[in-house]
Order: sequence, then C-alpha cells, then structure tokens
Amino acid sequence: MKKYLALLLALTTFNTLADNCVYQCPTGLSGQTITRSIYTLNNNGQTKFANWVAYHVTPSTIDGPSRSRNWKADPSISSVNTLEPGDYTSAWATIGTDRGHQVPLASFSNTSDWQSLNYLSNITPQDSDLNQGPWVDLENAVRSFVRSGQDVYVVSGPLYEWYFATLPEADESHIIPSGYFKVVITNVNGWVEASAFIMEQNASRNDNFCATEVTVNEVESRSGLNIMPSLPSYKESAVEGRLGGLTRELGC
Repeated sequence: MKKYLALLLALTTFNTLADNCVYQCPTGLSGQTITRSIYTLNNNGQTKFANWVAYHVTPSTIDGPSRSRNWKADPSISSVNTLEPGDYTSAWATIGTDRGHQVPLASFSNTSDWQSLNYLSNITPQDSDLNQGPWVDLENAVRSFVRSGQDVYVVSGPLYEWYFATLPEADESHIIPSGYFKVVITNVNGWVEASAFIMEQNASRNDNFCATEVTVNEVESRSGLNIMPSLPSYKESAVEGRLGGLTRELGC
C-alpha cells in the first residue's frame, strides 16, 4: 500500500510539472523547486528571488475577477532563503520599484489558487517604468493571444548583469536583478514555436516590447539555463536559434 501511494504521489507530481512546463522544466541553476497547481518556480537562496518560473496560460485561467495583492512570505521556503513583506518598505519611494509578479496575477485570475501568486517567491523588485510599461504590455499580449483559443507556456526569470540597487529596508542579503527574460512557447501536436524577450531594469515606460526580442539561445546563454531540456535536438535550431516564432501572434 505504501509503495502504491508513493507511486501515485510521484505520478501526480510529474503530471503537475508537465502541466506547468513544456519539454520539461528549465535546468542549469541550483535552487529549491516548488510546484503548485498553476506554476512551478526554482528559488535561489542567495539572491532571494526565483531563478525561473514556468506556467501554462489557457483560455480557462484568464479573465477572472480583479484579484487583491496581499503579500506573504512563501510558506514553503525557509525564511533565510526568501524575503518578507517588510523588506519592500519604502522601495518605491527610494529606488522606484514595484513588486513585480513573475507569474502574472491576471493570467490566473480565474483559478482558485491565485493567492499563491502573491507569495514573495514569485515577486521581484521591478523598476516602475519597466513593470508598468513594456513588461505588462508583453503580459497583455500573451493573454490576447490566449483569447484566440491557443494556450501558451511561459518561462520567465531574472538576469544579473550589472548592479541596479538594493531594497533599503531589507534585513536579508539579496541581489536585485538587472533585467528579466520571458520565453513564450506554443506546442501544437509537437509543432513548437517560441519567441523570447529580454528587458532591462532601466527600460522606458514607452518602450515597445517587440524591440526586445532575442533568440531563446541568447536567453540561455545569458541566464545559464536550458529552457526546454528535452526539446529534440533536431528542433533546436528552428525553435531556439531564430527570431519571429510567435511575434505576429503577439502583435509585433
């Protein structure tokens, strides 16, 4: 009986991972991986932010009611490896950052587990112009595409390429990202398309996210991740080595 329950748990975990990730979840950086019904993330105990988040947006997960932002420390992560709400005190006033969702709240507003998106493991300090400009424009473009009936997989995460700032009230050592990547992927009966974007913390609010497109290969080179570890090698150059996979679908 115990062996049966263990097998059932393992299969359930695999299926949840498969639902959040396409061609397996990213590899390449160490950290604590947490799988929830609507996303999977890998937390970095040194930076205090996620190395990556992966999620699956469908027509049934979006367009729910407006949801509140009640920030909480992630109960699944040790307090020494994540931030708490008080660490963000005065952040906007002093360094001009918002609490930026890596897995967007609006993409899962029609789910029962949306509250877990307000755990600080899913939050990073994002410059207000970036968060309220090209970053949210890309998130909106993803949801507009999904409304056409096409579900998408997304992998998002931080880059650490130059010093940006530190949270003035944080009592834990942390490293704020210098920028972020987002990879948008479709998989229709094995036909894979992807578009990747990199945006810097010093972006202008009026920047066009379309101009930030890069190849998936560049995201992997700069982040140290393998975004789709089990993607067949014969598909890699066409999917990860070129631009324009989903730019038309995203309104570019």
